[in-house]
Amino acid sequence: MTTKVHKIFISYHHGETPYEGDKQYRERLEKILSTSGIAINYSVPYNAISSDLMTETVRQKIRDEYLRDATVTLVLIGKDTWKRKHVDWEIGSSIRDTQLNPHAGLLGIILPTYIRTDFTKYNSHTIPPRLYDNIQCGYAKIYNWTDNPISLQNWIHDSFTMRSSTIPNNSRSYFGKNRSGDTWTD
Repeated sequence: MTTKVHKIFISYHHGETPYEGDKQYRERLEKILSTSGIAINYSVPYNAISSDLMTETVRQKIRDEYLRDATVTLVLIGKDTWKRKHVDWEIGSSIRDTQLNPHAGLLGIILPTYIRTDFTKYNSHTIPPRLYDNIQCGYAKIYNWTDNPISLQNWIHDSFTMRSSTIPNNSRSYFGKNRSGDTWTD
């Protein structure tokens, strides 16, 4: 079987300090994907975009410089990912269909840092709202973390394929700032 190499964008909670966020899982995922040769990473390098820029400039840079060639956006979901405005903007930009940037496939991966309140797979109000909307409409799927490159390859390829058969839901307003609290509400 020939391996289909996809161009992916990894969205995740960077954190304000080296002790926050899910950077270690992004690095681990990047290593798995590059070692197995199943994906080319088009993600924003850590601290590549100045936090001093205007909101629309940040969105445009992400969309035009990083998401433009990505065919799948993979969202790493830790305990605070749903709160992050940049994650919301990245998801929204990646599923927005424009002349220069066709919409990308979308999938979420629940990380070991994600806090579960019971034995269910996840709490729908503690994952990024825009990702949740797209799970609901059938455009995206969500999985639990794995180091298995074959599973990752299948998930990425399924998301790539789904983008041509389902219309994404990008109707939610973009976050103006990071959120707080334990869960989101409509």
